[in-house]
Amino acid sequence: MTERSHAARAKSAALRAASVCHHVERHEAPEHVVWKATHAARVSLQALAVLSESAPDPAADSRCARNAAAAAAQAAQMGQLHDGESETAVAACRAALGASQAASAAAGRAGLGVDEALNTAADEAEAAAVAAAERAGWMRPGQRLPEMSAGLRSPELMAMMHF
Repeated sequence: MTERSHAARAKSAALRAASVCHHVERHEAPEHVVWKATHAARVSLQALAVLSESAPDPAADSRCARNAAAAAAQAAQMGQLHDGESETAVAACRAALGASQAASAAAGRAGLGVDEALNTAADEAEAAAVAAAERAGWMRPGQRLPEMSAGLRSPELMAMMHF
């Protein structure tokens, strides 16, 4: 059960990051905003790839979900930077940071990816981040993970993503 939760959370965070990336690209944000959002989306996709390519391990899988959520929070900051201080952009960024913090707690020493209460809190925070991103116009309900390159994947990076 927890493996599916971590995988679903990682996929959702990667979708949020990629959606913000596409949002800032479509709206011709400044180059540094697009670059940072693109980098964040790639990191989240790499975390998702590591999770999907490795043997199930709740602690390692939760770290991948945490890494994807942290990258999605960085992308959300770029979305807010582009969209300004609108109420929905600020709320979406806050929700993304909350999802990152909840995923970090679930992956941390106290939870090691198996604490049901921490995993439930992380799942709920991720759902809230998705809803906020939809309200901000960064993604659409039911949206699928867009085609996007995860970039180069060095063995060192892949090992680091799992820790």
